[in-house]
Amino acid sequence: MSAEGAMGGLPMNGSTGAPIETDAVIIGAGPVGLFAVFELGLLDIKAHVIDILDKPGGQCAELYPEKPIYDIPGLPVVTGQELTDRLMQQIKPFAPTFHLGQRVDALERQGGGRFRLVTDTGTAFMTKVVVVAAGGGSFTPKRPPLAGIEAYEGKSVFYAVRRIEDFRGKDVLIVGGGDSALDWVLNLQPVAKRLTLVHRRDEFRGAPHSVEKMRMLVAGKQMDLRIGQVSALHGENGILMGATVRAKEGDVRIECSRLLPFFGLTMKLGPVANWGLNLNENLIPVDTAKFETSEAGIFAVGDINTYPGKLKLILSGFHEAALMAQAAYHIVYPGKKLLFQYTTSSSSLQRKLGVS
Repeated sequence: MSAEGAMGGLPMNGSTGAPIETDAVIIGAGPVGLFAVFELGLLDIKAHVIDILDKPGGQCAELYPEKPIYDIPGLPVVTGQELTDRLMQQIKPFAPTFHLGQRVDALERQGGGRFRLVTDTGTAFMTKVVVVAAGGGSFTPKRPPLAGIEAYEGKSVFYAVRRIEDFRGKDVLIVGGGDSALDWVLNLQPVAKRLTLVHRRDEFRGAPHSVEKMRMLVAGKQMDLRIGQVSALHGENGILMGATVRAKEGDVRIECSRLLPFFGLTMKLGPVANWGLNLNENLIPVDTAKFETSEAGIFAVGDINTYPGKLKLILSGFHEAALMAQAAYHIVYPGKKLLFQYTTSSSSLQRKLGVS
């Protein structure tokens, strides 16, 4: 299958050869990276987007596609995938090119204030502006130390819920005591045949209201809670049939056909750490006027950056992307005056968006 076919028609370029010339390269296709395309596009700044995942959306689409989000302005509730879809629709007028399933391995400053980037597939770029919107870097779920778990992964053991329907009518075992575990307990309990939560102790790190709801379900015998640790999996050919839980009262076997272990994520900054940027505990310090890094022309927006008062919220990243774009304009169009305009009243902006 061709790369374009695999991505459902998204414009892509994964070939080697002469560097791709562009105004801006955005590293990271999560919500903040996608909104950066929009803000740059309003200012006639053409962007290419690179992401190590095989589809846009970042963690929202990869780990929490059906998880509801409640703090996006104007959207009382939206799932991670719905938010991604809306952002993709919003940036459609600017026709960004996506380079998915690729990682930026090299970034070097060139003459004339430009940067040369090369991905692990050999795709090269020459750009005036670099926007790092890589979240916390590359991330992988932590795998439980269970013998033979690899054989079940992707068939019976999952580290994210992509479709709630895949769990309907199943015996579901969720392991963990944080927000992710409790959120999916509450979301999957109505559709699962039977749901069991296992945690090593009877104290939880999740939001108090989620813990309270879970305990009410347990008290009403609508789900089970076991205090202990999963010590073994039972099944064959990737089909899970049960798990052994080691508890104070001894080993207990729990019948299950789906296992969701939420042991957190392992974050790796990856090649970003070698780009010569000042780092602070694997985050990139920026100023709060332009969200520029220690290197002129390289910006960082979203969870990857840090500054006094930083809040790791999607809406904060949107704000950062808007101010970043204003600063990037003066790099892409040096000496040209920037006229600030509102989409509600500017006919030129509305023409760009195709709504005039």
